[in-house]
Amino acid sequence: MPKIKTNSGAAKRFKKTGSGKIKRSSAFTSHILTSKTRKRKRNLRQGGIVDAADHKNIAKLIPYM
Repeated sequence: MPKIKTNSGAAKRFKKTGSGKIKRSSAFTSHILTSKTRKRKRNLRQGGIVDAADHKNIAKLIPYM
């Protein structure tokens, strides 16, 4: 079997946890921040876990991480 290339864009956006779940960061944090409340921006700093519906496809993009 040949090796599978890791998708470099996905590798920058996702990391795997020790238990095999995939971590992600929040969107909507890069610009137009003046219209967002302090509370909203503070909560956007926290990451999250990739949803179960997307887990299989993202795992294929980062096979060796």
